[in-house]
Amino acid sequence: MKKTMRWVLTAFGVLLGLGMVNELMGFMVSIKLISPDHADIYPWVSLTAYILGAGIFAIIFYLFSIPCGMAFIRLMRWIEGKLSSVPMMDMIFGSLGLLLGVLLSFLITFMFMWGHSTWIYTVLSVGVYILFGYLGTTIGIKRWRELNFGWVRKLQQQTEKGPAAPDHAASLKVLDTSVIIDGRIFDLCKTGFIEGALVLPNFVLKELRHISDSADPLKRNRGRRGLDILSRMQKELGIQIQVDEQDFDDTDEVDVKLLKLARLRGGYVVTNDYNLNKVAGVSGIQVLNINDLANALKPVVLPGEEMLVQIMREGKEQNQGVAYLDDGTMIVVENGRKCISESVWVVVTSVLQTSAGRMIFAKLKE
Repeated sequence: MKKTMRWVLTAFGVLLGLGMVNELMGFMVSIKLISPDHADIYPWVSLTAYILGAGIFAIIFYLFSIPCGMAFIRLMRWIEGKLSSVPMMDMIFGSLGLLLGVLLSFLITFMFMWGHSTWIYTVLSVGVYILFGYLGTTIGIKRWRELNFGWVRKLQQQTEKGPAAPDHAASLKVLDTSVIIDGRIFDLCKTGFIEGALVLPNFVLKELRHISDSADPLKRNRGRRGLDILSRMQKELGIQIQVDEQDFDDTDEVDVKLLKLARLRGGYVVTNDYNLNKVAGVSGIQVLNINDLANALKPVVLPGEEMLVQIMREGKEQNQGVAYLDDGTMIVVENGRKCISESVWVVVTSVLQTSAGRMIFAKLKE
């Protein structure tokens, strides 16, 4: 592979050298430094110039072909890796925006710069193409989701979900600030229970940066923990996290923006915020609550079951005592205040399950 690359680039250097010498000869003729019939008058001089030019460029390309070729391959692989993490819809509408930008640049340069061949107009034309090409690409990527055409939504569903994958598994997972700071999302991704693309809204990332720069040490540590979790998910687990640049200028609340983005992208909100979970449920947006998953994995306790617990402190109501299971589940024991710091047998009377956690009510065993 390397030998083939070296000889191909060397041959390219020979052709480039011949072309450069030919252009140089033409330039010298145009400034009347040599005669147009120089090839007939001085054939050996012309032949020597062509051989020398081809030889110099061949040697240069031969010596630098391997490092330059390997650098080019690494660059192509890097570009390929970056493009593979870009959503297909962003690539499609970004390309359309680029084409529209180039077309608009052509019309502008044709109207205002046609017939001008000075270098100033050439530089201005290049600047116009770069400017409108960049604007077309960025606008196409950031604003295509605002299109409400049926074919756009259908194409989005096909590219994001795929024809053979289940809807729930392949849907986008929009990450909330609280679930990133919590850190358990890392373990879920590590075990493979989270499927589909992970989307990190840009406004959530800004909030994390703001928290990590807070003057409060507790908030600062939580923000930095969230940024560390994202970095570990990318480096250790190899998870591609899509940073969505979509923003909503009509509101400053991150939770409202998060729900709007989830509705726009047709994805799930991943959170452990109790209030956000309720608001999303009312709004008809699917939510994956980490606390609900943790509660579902806790051991099932049925009324009438007996267990040995240690009363840790008194409860809010009169004569109540509070104990805890190994997983942190709170047990409220009726008439358990007198047994604080003691291990006693209790009988479960009822279990209260909410998104905020599980609470067990029990009484002392007679």
